[in-house]
Amino acid sequence: MATCPSPPGRSPQSLRRRHWTFPAKSRKARLRRAVHGGLEQLVGWCSIPGDRPVFAAEQFPWIRRVEADWQGVRQELDGLMEHRAAMPNFQDILREVSTIQKDDDWKTFFLKGVGMDCSENAGRCPQTMKLLAAIPGCTTAFFSILSPHKCIPPHRGAWAGVLRLHLALVVPEPAERCRIRIADELHSWHEGRCLVFDDTYNHQVWNDTDGYRVVLFVDFERPLRWPLSTLNHWLLNLAALAPFLREANTRQQAAERSFWRRVGNGTKKSAPGGAL
Repeated sequence: MATCPSPPGRSPQSLRRRHWTFPAKSRKARLRRAVHGGLEQLVGWCSIPGDRPVFAAEQFPWIRRVEADWQGVRQELDGLMEHRAAMPNFQDILREVSTIQKDDDWKTFFLKGVGMDCSENAGRCPQTMKLLAAIPGCTTAFFSILSPHKCIPPHRGAWAGVLRLHLALVVPEPAERCRIRIADELHSWHEGRCLVFDDTYNHQVWNDTDGYRVVLFVDFERPLRWPLSTLNHWLLNLAALAPFLREANTRQQAAERSFWRRVGNGTKKSAPGGAL
């Protein structure tokens, strides 16, 4: 089992701001990052909820509904967890994740993604899809399942124009041993509660328990002032044409077919309001 460094008591300055996990190796890459960084700074200035690593749930009124309906999502998850071993690893879907994850201890069950067809999975989870419909600008959603004693090393997300939401579904005990560092803040999950953060801040995860940790992992469009809101929406839609996301869609569809071939005997799609 790979080991991760312990949570820092006082983080280095580099962990308190956005920064790239891996250094740019060419002049062209450095130029791209400079442009990218300038755009993200503009996003921060135009961000309606502010520009910080972690946000209060109260800043997003629709979170009350998400948290009120979480048990329906948990019920659908429970019907899937017995088939966890058949689920794809995150790097099986998105090749770029292999820079921080190479084992079988971070499983995914995709329900929605930019440029992705997840219709078979989504059809099995009607309550979860109903909940996702209540999240304005939802772009990506999947069950994120970490094995016992799994850690995810420091990394950052691709674009500040989305915010990350974790709806905690299964949090093993002791809860304080299952945590996430975002910039220089440490947080633990609580079942049925949402954690919203900007994943372009350096972050890492530890599950130092004997149980599985599961969250509904969601990206949604960051609320921005006009006209940047329009530009951001256009960029997110254009992203579906990116080669790495087109490849991810191909991988997701293959993984989805493989999963339901392996576990589909005797498993039926849920009727609306029903469970798997």
